[in-house]
Amino acid sequence: MRVLLKQWRTDAGLTQRNMGTRLRKPHTYAYKVEVGDRRLDALEFIQWCKACNADPLKKFKELLSI
Repeated sequence: MRVLLKQWRTDAGLTQRNMGTRLRKPHTYAYKVEVGDRRLDALEFIQWCKACNADPLKKFKELLSI
């Protein structure tokens, strides 16, 4: 999941700092999620997807197909 979260962020052209800004979180938030120091709950997953301009339902289905 961490690899996909990072891929979605980079595909959206966002740096980790940009992601933190969009999510109104510290700039280290995206880093911690992507290296596994921090897990996402369902609401945070949806917010992550929306910050990447991605459909959360489609991204969740993508995760399930792994």
